[in-house]
Amino acid sequence: MMKHVFDKVVISGVGLIGGSFARALKQAGAVRTVVGLGRSRASLERARELGIIDAIGDDIADAVKGADLVLLAAPVAQTGPILSALLPHLEPHTVVTDAGSTKTDVTEAARKVLGDRIHQFVPGHPIAGRETNGPDAAIPDLYRGKKVVLTPVPENSAEDVERVAQAWRICGAIIHRLSPQEHDKVFASVSHLPHLLAFALVDDIARKPHADLLFQYAASGFRDFTRIAGSSPEMWRDISLANQEALLTELDAYMAQLTSVRAQLASGDGKGLEAVYSNAREARERWIAAIETAEAPPPKDLAE
Repeated sequence: MMKHVFDKVVISGVGLIGGSFARALKQAGAVRTVVGLGRSRASLERARELGIIDAIGDDIADAVKGADLVLLAAPVAQTGPILSALLPHLEPHTVVTDAGSTKTDVTEAARKVLGDRIHQFVPGHPIAGRETNGPDAAIPDLYRGKKVVLTPVPENSAEDVERVAQAWRICGAIIHRLSPQEHDKVFASVSHLPHLLAFALVDDIARKPHADLLFQYAASGFRDFTRIAGSSPEMWRDISLANQEALLTELDAYMAQLTSVRAQLASGDGKGLEAVYSNAREARERWIAAIETAEAPPPKDLAE
């Protein structure tokens, strides 16, 4: 257990993301008090019952008073309204960050609301999750070994960026930095599009007249491919719309790929199909190998 790094942390949204952040800080002994804010009283009560938070912020002014750090772990469309509610009560030393999956829109919303106090907001995005939601889904090791991307604004001080980075490192995360625009283009491809496809596939099958029969025979491959369709519909609605331009670009490229593969299938082009499948498998194997290399422990002599 470490000495308290943060005297008071406020979390708006104490579900999987915010709750896991709180659990990790608490497990490390890095925070003295965690206060929860949110729309659902039942979720806040459950979070307190589970020990994720120490108190419910019934009064925003009192909740934010003396806070070192505020984490917004709510759907990205709520960023502006939440910051508007917090702004009158933010103390000069308080740093605000977020966990939203899009960054350009979040940064613009923060700049619009905070104005010349934008320097107090350090945008961030933890690259971790599960298909379950709510306080009961929160676990202390969710971020261990996972990436957190920070997209600081020019007005941020190095000290405030480091404060946010330190919190995530205490949770076990590895810190990366991108611009908001770079972030949104990258994640439109490797996160937002896969979620859209998974939701669309399950929705398509569910609407078929013989859906019960189809789901009866769906096995592990279908479960693995569609796992992320168990994520929060509200959250992913907001993410899709917030990153609309980049997501449409990726969707158009994917539809072009599907058109090409369909033509190969229709013409019986087995060689062409195999080439697509082989390239995909080899690319995935290289990606998995790179992940395993990055996550591998150092040799014993170096570790010592």
